[in-house]
Amino acid sequence: MANTNAEQFEFKAEVSKLLNIITHSLYTNREIFLRELVSNASDALDKLRFEQSRGAEVAAPDLPLQISITMDEDAGTITVADTGLGMTHDELMENLGSIGKSGSEDFINKLAEAASESKAEGSADATSIIGRFGVGFYSVFMVADTVTVTTRPYIPGQHAYSWISDGAGTFSVQALESDADAPERGTRVTLHLREDAREYLNKNRLEQIIKTHSNFVAFDILLDGEKVNTTPALWREPKFQITPEQYNEFYTFQTLDTEAPLDVIHFSVDAPVQFTSLSFIPKRRSDLYQLSQGEYGLDLYVRRVLITKNFRELIPEYLGFLEGLVDTEDLPLNISRETLQENILIRKIASTVTKQTLSHLTTMAEKEPEKYAEFWEAHGPVFKHGYADFGNREKFGPLLRFNSSHHEDKSGLTSLDEYIGRMKENQNAVYYIAGTSREAIALNPHTEMFRSKGLEVLYLYEPIDEFVLETLGTYKEKQLQAAEQVKPEDLDAFPDVDEAAKTQAPELSDADRSTLDALLGRIKEILGERVTDVRVSARLTTSPAVLVSPDGSISSHMQKIMRTLQNETEPPQKAMELNPDHPLVRNLLAVYKKDPQDAYLSTAVEQLFESSLLLEGYLTDPYAMVERINSLLEKSSGWYLEVKGE
Repeated sequence: MANTNAEQFEFKAEVSKLLNIITHSLYTNREIFLRELVSNASDALDKLRFEQSRGAEVAAPDLPLQISITMDEDAGTITVADTGLGMTHDELMENLGSIGKSGSEDFINKLAEAASESKAEGSADATSIIGRFGVGFYSVFMVADTVTVTTRPYIPGQHAYSWISDGAGTFSVQALESDADAPERGTRVTLHLREDAREYLNKNRLEQIIKTHSNFVAFDILLDGEKVNTTPALWREPKFQITPEQYNEFYTFQTLDTEAPLDVIHFSVDAPVQFTSLSFIPKRRSDLYQLSQGEYGLDLYVRRVLITKNFRELIPEYLGFLEGLVDTEDLPLNISRETLQENILIRKIASTVTKQTLSHLTTMAEKEPEKYAEFWEAHGPVFKHGYADFGNREKFGPLLRFNSSHHEDKSGLTSLDEYIGRMKENQNAVYYIAGTSREAIALNPHTEMFRSKGLEVLYLYEPIDEFVLETLGTYKEKQLQAAEQVKPEDLDAFPDVDEAAKTQAPELSDADRSTLDALLGRIKEILGERVTDVRVSARLTTSPAVLVSPDGSISSHMQKIMRTLQNETEPPQKAMELNPDHPLVRNLLAVYKKDPQDAYLSTAVEQLFESSLLLEGYLTDPYAMVERINSLLEKSSGWYLEVKGE
């Protein structure tokens, strides 16, 4: 029977404010009350086990170390009990009468402000205020109108005590005279649920909460006598004892992905922060949009208890394809999300996870190139965003992969190291060119002089590629240079290796060269301010014309991206270069010699310019272009019939 002479106490001021917020606010994510109670129970069991390891004598030594959760639907109660350390009278007062070390006036103010904002917005969700700020035990008053805590310390011969409160500002503490009313050892928390919280009397609902937040607690969790945390904390096991099948099973449990992961990254660190990380590289392609919305991150556990899911601060965005978790011993269980984001330990963990992941990928690339190619296909577009991670540039650069002119089709991949290994003697730059596809790049006139010299060019298909290489600037003392920024004279040291690919044409006479200069002037007159200059090209071998950016400017592909972002539709001014050996240019020369003002000359020049713009991704007036093409086809078909004598 309970002692009727219960001591009555008032909560300390900060607790009263806290409880007032809890009891007068409405939350949708109230389930974290169970996480907090299970975490407290787990702590108590851990502490008892520590005392046992020191040889301390404990009450009821044969009791199993476990957490029991029971429901009484008729009484409307949930009870969470543990066989852990228990509490004395003074510990009840200290632990359940104040917020203690986690409390402050600033904390209460933030809590009140968050609750106020929630109501002002007409929402029933204050972003899980309790979970956000981590006030632990007091979260029970989100769901209960009365709470009874019954506890007996682990030391043999100690009295049991009860603590009772309705959360309205006072609590009572009393010694229990009857052992029948108290646990043999440990603590029992009974919640008399509010009417609006009776959903938690559903066994399936409680089981789902446990599996979400507390599934990996080191002790058995029994729900109405049935163990519910059946999946082991695999990351806590020695790596050499874990089979691939176990990793795959755990991955499926965590992600619901039906396909096995591509690879596993599992490691433990003792300094400067003690933690274990288990992450997986999925086979499925990364969702760039999802990552751009911040939907990524590793789950953060503290001593097996889930603190927050998808915690972005644990990995950089370019490693956002990772699925998994980090479990640390060096953070308090009730650490707030706000504190997490500013915590130096989190930054140290994130730095270590990043370096370990990059090292793992390096090993994969070296020892399992086929697997790495599969990784790159699935996650390369995301991984490339690491170009701004200057602290890890030395590890990031070697992991990049590109298609190039060295390969026969777009399936081939090359690293910067492999490119450098194939460089010609005295070649001091890695050349690259961007386009929408391999086929588009093959038609780019800027590639012609490289083909004629037998120089390899990296092919960039994604908008981010040029940002990556421009930011890197150099790689192992080799300049990373856009192909169209290379002047023909820069390649004079390399002999032509494909003379047959060049357009074959007889040498121009001196008179024709003079006429050619006049033709260039006429073309400049026709195109006006759309071009900065019209000149003979030394870079073309098979194409009739090309547009060339001024020295020092960014590449055409990058210009297109930047102008699109700035909503600029007009193409930039460039110089137009002509190949004097190409039949089309020779024909224009012949027309000019007959009549410099011939209308056909103007039409052909306009079309040549528009075709060059089209290769760069600009099409200013498709209707005019189609009309012009039809006109040229009409004239050419007439000439064809004349030649055929029909």
